[in-house]
Amino acid sequence: MKKTFELVHPKIQPARMVDSVKHDVKKYLRRERNKQIPKDADFWDFDVKFGLTQETSEVIRLSEINKSIDTAVEGGATSFYIEIIAKPGIRIIQEPVFDEDDIEPEFVNDED
Repeated sequence: MKKTFELVHPKIQPARMVDSVKHDVKKYLRRERNKQIPKDADFWDFDVKFGLTQETSEVIRLSEINKSIDTAVEGGATSFYIEIIAKPGIRIIQEPVFDEDDIEPEFVNDED
Protein backbone atom coordinates (compact mmCIF):
# COMPACT_ATOMS: atom_id res chain seq x y z
CA MET A 1 0.00 0.00 0.00
CA LYS A 2 1.49 3.30 -1.11
CA LYS A 3 -1.08 6.00 -0.70
CA THR A 4 -1.60 9.67 0.11
CA PHE A 5 -4.69 10.14 2.26
CA GLU A 6 -6.63 13.41 2.10
CA LEU A 7 -8.25 14.46 5.38
CA VAL A 8 -10.36 17.30 3.97
CA HIS A 9 -13.80 16.56 2.54
CA PRO A 10 -16.70 18.99 2.05
CA LYS A 11 -19.31 16.75 3.72
CA ILE A 12 -17.35 14.51 6.09
CA GLN A 13 -15.95 15.68 9.42
CA PRO A 14 -12.13 15.41 9.77
CA ALA A 15 -12.43 13.07 12.77
CA ARG A 16 -14.50 10.63 10.69
CA MET A 17 -11.94 10.85 7.87
CA VAL A 18 -9.19 9.93 10.33
CA ASP A 19 -11.23 6.96 11.58
CA SER A 20 -11.79 5.88 7.98
CA VAL A 21 -8.05 6.03 7.23
CA LYS A 22 -7.19 3.99 10.34
CA HIS A 23 -9.83 1.43 9.33
CA ASP A 24 -8.38 1.20 5.79
CA VAL A 25 -4.88 0.61 7.21
CA LYS A 26 -6.15 -2.13 9.57
CA LYS A 27 -8.11 -3.73 6.75
CA TYR A 28 -5.01 -3.79 4.52
CA LEU A 29 -2.88 -5.32 7.30
CA ARG A 30 -5.53 -7.98 8.00
CA ARG A 31 -5.78 -8.82 4.29
CA GLU A 32 -2.00 -9.17 3.96
CA ARG A 33 -1.67 -11.28 7.12
CA ASN A 34 -4.33 -13.70 5.83
CA LYS A 35 -2.37 -14.45 2.66
CA GLN A 36 -0.48 -17.71 2.36
CA ILE A 37 2.93 -17.48 4.09
CA PRO A 38 5.86 -18.64 1.92
CA LYS A 39 7.40 -21.99 2.90
CA ASP A 40 10.70 -20.46 4.03
CA ALA A 41 9.03 -17.81 6.26
CA ASP A 42 7.34 -17.87 9.67
CA PHE A 43 5.14 -14.76 9.51
CA TRP A 44 4.38 -11.59 7.56
CA ASP A 45 6.56 -8.62 8.46
CA PHE A 46 5.88 -5.05 7.33
CA ASP A 47 8.10 -2.15 6.27
CA VAL A 48 6.32 1.12 7.07
CA LYS A 49 7.06 4.69 5.98
CA PHE A 50 5.04 7.72 7.07
CA GLY A 51 5.26 11.41 6.24
CA LEU A 52 3.33 14.44 5.08
CA THR A 53 4.61 13.79 1.53
CA GLN A 54 6.25 10.85 -0.19
CA GLU A 55 9.60 12.69 -0.32
CA THR A 56 9.61 13.48 3.42
CA SER A 57 8.41 10.06 4.60
CA GLU A 58 10.46 8.30 7.26
CA VAL A 59 10.63 4.70 8.41
CA ILE A 60 8.48 3.97 11.48
CA ARG A 61 7.45 0.85 13.37
CA LEU A 62 4.17 -0.86 12.58
CA SER A 63 2.89 -0.15 16.09
CA GLU A 64 3.44 3.61 15.63
CA ILE A 65 1.05 4.10 12.70
CA ASN A 66 -1.95 5.33 14.72
CA LYS A 67 0.23 7.62 16.84
CA SER A 68 1.80 9.10 13.70
CA ILE A 69 -1.61 9.70 12.13
CA ASP A 70 -2.85 11.41 15.30
CA THR A 71 0.29 13.56 15.49
CA ALA A 72 -0.11 14.65 11.86
CA VAL A 73 -3.77 15.58 12.43
CA GLU A 74 -2.96 17.50 15.62
CA GLY A 75 -0.29 19.38 13.68
CA GLY A 76 -2.92 20.58 11.22
CA ALA A 77 -2.01 18.38 8.26
CA THR A 78 -4.63 18.10 5.53
CA SER A 79 -3.02 15.01 3.99
CA PHE A 80 -0.28 12.48 4.66
CA TYR A 81 1.54 9.66 2.89
CA ILE A 82 1.80 6.12 4.18
CA GLU A 83 3.64 3.18 2.65
CA ILE A 84 3.20 -0.36 3.98
CA ILE A 85 5.05 -3.17 2.25
CA ALA A 86 4.54 -6.79 3.35
CA LYS A 87 7.55 -9.09 3.39
CA PRO A 88 8.10 -12.61 4.70
CA GLY A 89 9.64 -12.69 8.16
CA ILE A 90 11.81 -15.35 9.74
CA ARG A 91 11.64 -15.87 13.48
CA ILE A 92 15.09 -15.83 15.11
CA ILE A 93 15.30 -17.87 18.28
CA GLN A 94 18.00 -16.66 20.62
CA GLU A 95 19.69 -18.97 23.08
CA PRO A 96 19.47 -17.78 26.69
CA VAL A 97 22.77 -16.60 28.07
CA PHE A 98 23.72 -17.62 31.59
CA ASP A 99 26.55 -16.24 33.65
CA GLU A 100 28.20 -18.30 36.36
CA ASP A 101 26.37 -16.22 38.96
CA ASP A 102 22.96 -16.83 37.37
CA ILE A 103 23.02 -20.63 37.57
CA GLU A 104 21.26 -22.03 40.58
CA PRO A 105 23.52 -24.16 42.78
CA GLU A 106 22.91 -27.88 42.99
CA PHE A 107 21.31 -29.13 46.17
CA VAL A 108 23.74 -30.92 48.45
CA ASN A 109 22.53 -33.49 50.94
CA ASP A 110 24.39 -32.82 54.22
CA GLU A 111 23.04 -35.96 55.90
CA ASP A 112 25.48 -38.34 54.17
